[in-house]
Amino acid sequence: MSGTERQLIVNGQQVQWENLLKSGDRIFIGTHAAVPHALLHDLTDHCQHFHDIEIIQIYALGDNHWVNPEYSQNFKVNSLFIGGEKVRKAVAEGRADYTPAFMSDIPSLFSEDILPLDAALIMVSPADQYGYHSLGVSVDIVSSALRSAKKVIAQVNPKMPVTFGQAFIHKGQIDAFFEAEQELPEISAPELDAVTERIGQYVSLLVEDGATIQIGFGKICDAVLRYLSNHKDLGLHSELITDGIMELMLSGVINNRKKTYHQHKAVTSFCIGTKKLYDFVNNNPHIGFYPSEYVNSPANIARNEKMVSINSAIEVDLTGQVVSDSIGHHLYSGIGGHVDFTRGASMSPGGKPVIALPSTAKDGTVSRIVPFITEGAGVATSRAHVYYVVTEFGVASLRGKSIRERALELIRVAHPKFRQQLLEEVRKHYYVPHYQVLHSVEVPELGPVGFKEIVINGEFFDLRPLNPSDERRLQEFFYSHTKETLQMRYNTVPTQMSREKSCTLVSVDQSRDLALCIVRQKGSMAQIQAVGRYYLLHDEKSCEVAFVTRETQHGKGMATRLLEEMKRIARERGLERMMAYVRSENGKMLAVFERAGFVRKPSEEPGEVYLQLNLNDVSKDSE
Repeated sequence: MSGTERQLIVNGQQVQWENLLKSGDRIFIGTHAAVPHALLHDLTDHCQHFHDIEIIQIYALGDNHWVNPEYSQNFKVNSLFIGGEKVRKAVAEGRADYTPAFMSDIPSLFSEDILPLDAALIMVSPADQYGYHSLGVSVDIVSSALRSAKKVIAQVNPKMPVTFGQAFIHKGQIDAFFEAEQELPEISAPELDAVTERIGQYVSLLVEDGATIQIGFGKICDAVLRYLSNHKDLGLHSELITDGIMELMLSGVINNRKKTYHQHKAVTSFCIGTKKLYDFVNNNPHIGFYPSEYVNSPANIARNEKMVSINSAIEVDLTGQVVSDSIGHHLYSGIGGHVDFTRGASMSPGGKPVIALPSTAKDGTVSRIVPFITEGAGVATSRAHVYYVVTEFGVASLRGKSIRERALELIRVAHPKFRQQLLEEVRKHYYVPHYQVLHSVEVPELGPVGFKEIVINGEFFDLRPLNPSDERRLQEFFYSHTKETLQMRYNTVPTQMSREKSCTLVSVDQSRDLALCIVRQKGSMAQIQAVGRYYLLHDEKSCEVAFVTRETQHGKGMATRLLEEMKRIARERGLERMMAYVRSENGKMLAVFERAGFVRKPSEEPGEVYLQLNLNDVSKDSE
């Protein structure tokens, strides 16, 4: 690179930094993959002329050399999102500051002179024939910074992609130019482990065909994108585009066809990834890069029906409070767009805000589902905003749940070795009754995701284990029965299903006994349609089976479907016999058992039929 290429040019004339900046100024630098590193290296090479310049930045890919201790008298970083170990270390040592802010709110900090900017140092593409430069891979808060700054100093980089949307700045708006070619920093997709894969699989199950998604950055988010490869007609309204998003667009999974806001266009504000991604967004008319105040506006996000926001977190407490920017007193990252999209998705018709995180940290020694927020940590997302929390142990549904129900849901997806401890802790602070016990809630025989989506008479249901947070649902299910159903199931007509009784019925050791249910699930709404149980008998080789079905579902085959699953699971667990006791006048239930291969045996109770199935006698199995 020649010397003339590295000159600061104003009105065709070379100038010095002293002509553009002065000590005590506040300057903004470009973001993410669009940091003007050559321009900043030139500034630090001449920094002997300046003292106490405040640098406003968010996540800046690259070396961040200006935060090094040797520049502490010249520059002080004020980071609105902490990115990278160098900035993190400087914040921890007091050499840099962290200012928490929503991405959607940062532009107003500039425009309202809360953080007035003396200059914005940005990177742009070369001007087109009309005199417009593109902001390229980062429009986000760069757009607002250059509008508010007293001076705009731009590194013109031939390697910067040209992006569309609201991504252009006319050359007449730029005060000084710095011609310097620079490769954009690249980040490749991370390697995934089994835990991350399982989380990605669970989250993908929450995304319906035709939904619009927002997704963050990192291993978990990359895993989610891989498990969306078989979805159809997804849309994108996300502050960030990665290589994983690109692959879904290339395959047609993300086609934006069913979006209700900016239909047929992917909406974003910046991208981070490999050169393949940067080439993909270059001159791509199907992607619109817009400012953060537009993309991250909860009102705009909510204009997308079935909006799903997917973000990670550092810890979640048992009431649903989410920490995403700090580990105790240690400031780690930032709020970014996390809350903007969580709020927007919660306002969207059919929307789903999702928090996904591993159940443990520090090689499994620390639970990330915690009874209370770690001292010094900050709550980024309130307990009312999050609908789902996902770990490798499943999906906790929080919307509309009481504190007690939330605690039980979150304990269910915590790592098993921490569940008892969490239950004991939560009893000290929240109303989880003394009779609530903790058992194994997983049924691995149902497959890796722990439940099955089934179709009965053309309607979709979930077949899954009963769990402790189903206590109220089971009460509702009980009170939906007629007296005749109760008589057939219980040989009496019980008039009450107390909370304690319901708690006992849903607190099942699924590793020994089995309690399955068929649930009509729509978002956070779940209604039990049928329950099937078996109780392991003392010989531990046989079990007793019982069913009950919601009145409106009688005769549709739900009991048969549950019995099929229970037979299969009993066989896999090495059981030899299943037995059942049915009232003689209950012809429909007798038919269910006999179609499944159960044989009537002599009964000691009048009016009761005893049935038995030899699980080893496959010749009598109707499956």
